[in-house]
Amino acid sequence: MRSAWHPTSRGTLTVHLVNPAELHVRLAQDIAQRLSAAIDARGSAVLSVSGGKSPVPLFEALRVIDMGWSHVRITLVDERCVPCTHPDSNARLVHTHLLQGLAAKAHLVGMIDSASSPLAAPSELAHSAGQALRAAGTADVLVLGMGADGHTASLFPDALNLADALDRHNSQTCVAMTLKNPPASAPYARLTQTLAQILSSRHIVLPLSGADKLHTLQQAWSHATPKLPISLVLQQSQTPLALWLAHEDLLAESSTT
Repeated sequence: MRSAWHPTSRGTLTVHLVNPAELHVRLAQDIAQRLSAAIDARGSAVLSVSGGKSPVPLFEALRVIDMGWSHVRITLVDERCVPCTHPDSNARLVHTHLLQGLAAKAHLVGMIDSASSPLAAPSELAHSAGQALRAAGTADVLVLGMGADGHTASLFPDALNLADALDRHNSQTCVAMTLKNPPASAPYARLTQTLAQILSSRHIVLPLSGADKLHTLQQAWSHATPKLPISLVLQQSQTPLALWLAHEDLLAESSTT
């Protein structure tokens, strides 16, 4: 069945409809080209990445591309409040799936340095992480994800301090997030870049696949609402955003138009 709706490019938002089998390779090539251009222009590049399982295929496609990885700093969009060696740490995820092969020469700027518990309070961790992000510099490419609930980074709809994190005038680079109903698979406090920090990057990419996320995207497409934090990224015009969308129904419909 073909979808009755699909997003189209507008303003600073570009939409790429991609065959699901090609999504991660094509996006990795695009990111590598942008990082290489940044290195040529400024001598170094910053790639900011999200955690979770969704970006793993992208990481594995990126790490085999031959480029100036030794000039690349990798930062995190968000992190769980666990030691950096913990199985659920996003830093460990990046080490395991991205900083391998050719990409092993890149430098990871993590949000949490400690490899053991107990950790400092989340607010203290957020302050230190913010300092590290500022020192790393502006992200040339920032990779976001989106949950079926409309969250992006660790900007969850039910977070107790979501309003502060979404405030475009918030001068903080990173904040600690407390969720009312944290996922059972990751019941941790979170650190996340603020919306203002996310939008300070030079280019944002948002890869999406799956019917459940397409439904959420359609809801977020029409107007900005804190109930769907991703909508505030989609509705802004400050930062170029590329939506990379893998969905068979959309591709089928697009091919007939």
